[in-house]
Amino acid sequence: MSWDPYAALGLGRTANADDIRRAYRKLAKELHPDVRPGDKQAEERFKRATAAFNMLSEPATKTRFDRGEIDADGNERAAFGSRAHTHTRHGARASAGAGPGAGGGPGGAEFDLGDIFSDLFGSGTGARGYSRMRGRDVRFSLDIDFLDAVNGAKRRVSLSEGRTLDVNIPPGVESGQVLRLKGQGGPGVQGGPAGDALVELTVRPHAFFRREGQDIHMDLNVSLTEVAEGARVQAPTPSGPVSLSIPAGSNSGKLLRLKGKGVGGAGDQIVRLVVMLPEPADEDLRKFVKKWPKRDYVPPRPAG
Repeated sequence: MSWDPYAALGLGRTANADDIRRAYRKLAKELHPDVRPGDKQAEERFKRATAAFNMLSEPATKTRFDRGEIDADGNERAAFGSRAHTHTRHGARASAGAGPGAGGGPGGAEFDLGDIFSDLFGSGTGARGYSRMRGRDVRFSLDIDFLDAVNGAKRRVSLSEGRTLDVNIPPGVESGQVLRLKGQGGPGVQGGPAGDALVELTVRPHAFFRREGQDIHMDLNVSLTEVAEGARVQAPTPSGPVSLSIPAGSNSGKLLRLKGKGVGGAGDQIVRLVVMLPEPADEDLRKFVKKWPKRDYVPPRPAG
């Protein structure tokens, strides 16, 4: 656990709704930046206490935290399927963090930070903007196909609280990249701005494409006739099939470059030829090789 919201409020795990409210009121009165202006340490403690109050004043998140399903930041714990919780058909998993504007307290009590600040400092509280608080960021992961990562796409996902969210995936994203969607997180308090949605992407591997920087690599099976005589064949690319010219006399392992067919059109596609002989073994080919004048040719091999 990175931090404990109960400890941040000076409470034990058996604290009820009234305990949570009283503890937060006490800390807010001591630590509010209007009371201790310029005290960065007090301001950080105040922010942490507010985050703890947000977590514990929302019944759903308090219950899930108490069960060990989420951490103090609202992120899914690995033991409870942090990479697999609340899957949607597009592979999204939303974390369960509640915004600081959560209205329902434990046991059904209504908690309002604006009311608390007004009670402590009067209705004019907020000269420093703390009665108008920004909402919590919502974090979730999204699995996307390889081709969506290369070409870009738009996906609609469902969050744990029932909202849907449209995610625009720009071309060229990679696994681990986080997209920030402004204003799509938890609601603000007392008219404060909403938090953001932070989307961590995981790119699923492709059956035959692989990415190296901005280039796309793939192996292409070709016949002995195609490399011996030369040919034009269809080769798949992330943007669709294209015609590829194979020079006569090409060997297995030869690399051919398709300009502009890489990631988002910025890189290239590198095609590696793989010569495939017929299966099962062809008797006519064996007879030909026996009579072939260069049958004793030995290609270069590593020494050692």
